[in-house]
Amino acid sequence: MDRASAAEVFAAFLKLGLTSFGGPIAHLGYFRDEFVTRRRWLDDAAYADLVALCQFLPGPASSQVGFALGLMRAGWRGALAAFAGFTLPSALILLVFAMTAASIRGPIGMGALDGLKIVAVAIVAQAVWGMARSLCPDRARAGIAAGAVAVLAVAPGAIGMVGAILAGALAGLILCRGPGGATGGASRGPFAMAVPRGAAWIALGLFAGLLGLLPAVAVLGQAPAVLDAFYRAGALVFGGGHVVLPLLQAEVVAPGWVTEDAFLAGYGAAQAVPGPLFTFAAYLGAVLVPAPNGIAGAVLALVGVFLPGFLILVGVLPFWDRFRALAPVQALMRGANAAVVGILGAALYSPVFTGAVGDMRDFALALACFVALMAWKAPPWAVVLMAAAGGAGLALTA
Repeated sequence: MDRASAAEVFAAFLKLGLTSFGGPIAHLGYFRDEFVTRRRWLDDAAYADLVALCQFLPGPASSQVGFALGLMRAGWRGALAAFAGFTLPSALILLVFAMTAASIRGPIGMGALDGLKIVAVAIVAQAVWGMARSLCPDRARAGIAAGAVAVLAVAPGAIGMVGAILAGALAGLILCRGPGGATGGASRGPFAMAVPRGAAWIALGLFAGLLGLLPAVAVLGQAPAVLDAFYRAGALVFGGGHVVLPLLQAEVVAPGWVTEDAFLAGYGAAQAVPGPLFTFAAYLGAVLVPAPNGIAGAVLALVGVFLPGFLILVGVLPFWDRFRALAPVQALMRGANAAVVGILGAALYSPVFTGAVGDMRDFALALACFVALMAWKAPPWAVVLMAAAGGAGLALTA
């Protein structure tokens, strides 16, 4: 992969931070379209490997994928640029919402928000289609993908997701050996990371050390207590996105820092903005009582909730590339990659489709968005605008 400037990385992720609606699964679809299909920073197999790794780790999976992509493209500055570009838009919007108590009302506004949910159906469907063609080219891997869907049907949630990837990897070790190639004919993209092993061990030590140390210093004041609460939520959640919400609720509502009504209002606002759902922490940090709150509280909460996921990602990246180069591991990864396709397929149904499509009119809008992406090759941001306008139109004609 050619090296690039942090400014290029920031610009690419800022566009995604402004347009990536639909939650973490949809974000992975946006990322694939932008960095695999359009910019060709890496191939489908390397991207799926990265997604599989981040699904295994605690933290916000889509933000971790973005952080790693920035690191691959432009080093540490690129990683920080990717994080800032993808995170700042939604964080700033939620901070303003927290400080002004503004909200969207009326049928047009609510219909536009419904349209933004519907477009996620098309984005995820496009990702599933493209990744299935690349990563499930034979009967064995297609069967593994179907098996992953079955696992999630029985055990939905983060535990089922990790179990599906583990089962897929083991099935790949048995069924996907031989000269078939790790990607079904495509060459594996470079997966080099500018992370020295010493830095990786330091990151792992910091991850574990802060998890153990912060509860001890939380008694010293409100600021360390807030950092401890948000760090623990970010360190213990697997799957990212909505999975972090009950943890955050336990950390900030139970001690009385945020009222239940304020928490639910912020959660509703977080559904309406692009970017990672973990930026909900910015809203919570801003409305905390007692201080720190406002801008200081938002920054503290964002650092706390994102830091553990990035530390553990940095800690494992130097070992991941060497590990995946071993022949038996390539078979494991073929199975794991196929399982990732199944996981995306399951997510396409629930929560993406079931949460967005309520009737035939919604389905028609989702189908139009899918055709625009697949047949017309329209850019995702244009399809997002089309969906918002379509949703507003449906609300007015209801």
